[in-house]
Amino acid sequence: MPPAVHVEGLTKQFGNVRALDGVSFEVAAGEWVAIMGPSGSGKTTLVNILGGLDSPSAGRVWVGGAEMSQLDESGLTRFRAEKVGFIFQQFHMVPYLTAVENVMLAQYFHSMTDEKEARRALQRVGLGDRLDHRPSQLSGGEQQRVAVARALINHPTLILADEPTGNLDETNEEIVIQLFHELHSEGHTIVMVTHDPSMGRRADRRIQLAHGRLVQITGPSQEDEDNFDHLLEQIWVCGERNLPASFEALRIAGIADPRRVAARLADRRAVIVRDSQVALTPEGLTRARDIVRRHRLAERLFTDTFSIATSEADSHACKFEHIISPELDQKICTFLGHPAKCPHGSQIPPGPCCPPH
Repeated sequence: MPPAVHVEGLTKQFGNVRALDGVSFEVAAGEWVAIMGPSGSGKTTLVNILGGLDSPSAGRVWVGGAEMSQLDESGLTRFRAEKVGFIFQQFHMVPYLTAVENVMLAQYFHSMTDEKEARRALQRVGLGDRLDHRPSQLSGGEQQRVAVARALINHPTLILADEPTGNLDETNEEIVIQLFHELHSEGHTIVMVTHDPSMGRRADRRIQLAHGRLVQITGPSQEDEDNFDHLLEQIWVCGERNLPASFEALRIAGIADPRRVAARLADRRAVIVRDSQVALTPEGLTRARDIVRRHRLAERLFTDTFSIATSEADSHACKFEHIISPELDQKICTFLGHPAKCPHGSQIPPGPCCPPH
């Protein structure tokens, strides 16, 4: 599948100041990318160019297959209306219009209006009881949710968000972040500017800018991946015990913020979140099975080979399981004689090296 965004040698000059200096990267369709960096690093300039609000001094940009430099003013206007959904730190509500009318305003620039669809969009972001309220009657969090509904109304190829939680308190910030998780899990492509490291870690990748240059592209940290593995393992264990994987049960199992971790795994299509519970998808089931197998084989190795007490084997296995490759997994299993159970009596999922039972 072609990338949703392709940036090649992008440069933007303001007089003697070079806001962007030869930036190149791609964003895959359905990916969530965080653009990060200190103030003045070129983050907002980059987003404005991606959205057709500004033009580069040099370089080329493609969004949804369209090369921006090939579009005239009317083409850019149509591009912004049809391809991009904008969400800014400032809500940009028209003060004398209701929430529904503010959402319909985006449809108007698309040369069509559909009040029923606008109402559905607001209901989707939890504002079904605020449809006819004006901005002055809405909280900051509610206004930002109107902005999210407005950004989605024309089914854009790309969602551009510039510090979308910058003006929100902690409670409303979490509500808006959850909306982004839902959008990402549905396959929307998101490019979000943020200075907040915790926000950046929620994205698939982080693009770091400094003085207009791209200095680093990173994915989830090893700590993130370990948290993902821990959650998937606990969901598997709940299934073995015929118990629902509720957030309360996962919290008791030692996961500090199971909702946040589950939301990020939902973005990866590894779990499905339903109200207060979480379930594995086929992809998540495969990863959870491999994690559980590695962990229980490691427990077996420590107790059988190194004579470590069963009570201590679990903590050692937690550290060891993350460095076991598929090849080493099979070697350990073969060395141990393809054990069926771990020292605690739980089933070890069989691997390709195991003889059929």
